Amino acid sequence: MMKYKYPSVLTIAGFDGSGGAGIQADIKTISALGCYATSVLTALPVQNTQGVQNIYPIAMNAVSEQIEAVLDDIFPDAIKIGMVHTTELVETIVNTLSRYKKVPVVFDPVMVATSGHRLIENKTIDAIIEKLFPVADIITPNMDEAAILAAMEVKTLRDIEVAGLRIKQLGCKNILLKGGHLETQTITSLLFNDQQDYQTFESEKINTKNTHGSGCTLSSAIASYIAQGNDLTTAVGLAQTYVSNAINHGSDVQTGRGNGPLNHFFNPLKLLKNELV
Repeated sequence: MMKYKYPSVLTIAGFDGSGGAGIQADIKTISALGCYATSVLTALPVQNTQGVQNIYPIAMNAVSEQIEAVLDDIFPDAIKIGMVHTTELVETIVNTLSRYKKVPVVFDPVMVATSGHRLIENKTIDAIIEKLFPVADIITPNMDEAAILAAMEVKTLRDIEVAGLRIKQLGCKNILLKGGHLETQTITSLLFNDQQDYQTFESEKINTKNTHGSGCTLSSAIASYIAQGNDLTTAVGLAQTYVSNAINHGSDVQTGRGNGPLNHFFNPLKLLKNELV
């Protein structure tokens, strides 16, 4: 009798009780794209569509044991890492993953929320660069996060080009620098590869404030498409299209009083089944 498995994606990320970002957005995205979602909670932010009010920590041994429990049982085809806001978290995640077979890792360096709230401690940035960047196959900073990493103002497309090259020098394999905050009618994002070159992705800017969790959604979509067997460039292109459609389909809906969520389930797929080898 033939046996099958679902393409599996593990998200290691923070909580969002409003359901639009963080681990909730990741699970929605992974599921909507036909993959099986597993999860590890890294932090407990108190937040809604209007912003982050507080962040409560998760014990480091609990984070490590969560990762082990998943990897020992449902080994993923790709991993998405989101909110890592302390040096202890960086070390715990990297050290625990190092004991297992390498799989593609998408890291969304969550430093600034859509609402503009700063989510990361300054001392954590060095630890992320030193220990987490080498583990990640691609990082996906937005313009605010790129400004922090590149130590420069990032306001224009030219700024994005310069910042991407600066961040490359920090030891990243691939960088998708997102241009969602550009003051233009077209959103331009640049994918910097390991050949010191970059590829351009463009999409129409949608007139809506419902973009809460768009960065979480994009990174987990990239991980999902990689888990399905796509190469990195293809996965990025498909993920960009998915996010654009999710924003568009949720643009006229009011959920909460702030920046509303995307419509992750505008065209959900059934769980994909691959032949078990």
